[in-house]
Amino acid sequence: MKTLVWTDTALQDYHQNIEYLLQKWSEKEALNFISDVESVLFELIDEKVEFKESGYRNIRQCVVCKQITLYYRHKSSNEIELLRFWNNHKDTKKLSL
Repeated sequence: MKTLVWTDTALQDYHQNIEYLLQKWSEKEALNFISDVESVLFELIDEKVEFKESGYRNIRQCVVCKQITLYYRHKSSNEIELLRFWNNHKDTKKLSL
């Protein structure tokens, strides 16, 4: 089984998305986002799915929900590093990994 390593940026993105949903939408939407993230992370840890390549070297991407894409990479044979939870409405040219 794999271990997840959260970068500071990924953790910050994650919390900002939750805060945004709580402020602009509802607790239900925030909980749905959290559940969607947990489902994707479970798939990564359990190695059920290998998501598509992102176009960045050794970085893969996974759509968590239609608004958010997770960028990650295999740091080692036992670790997956979570890099960003990127808002799909933002320009990907501004994406730094």
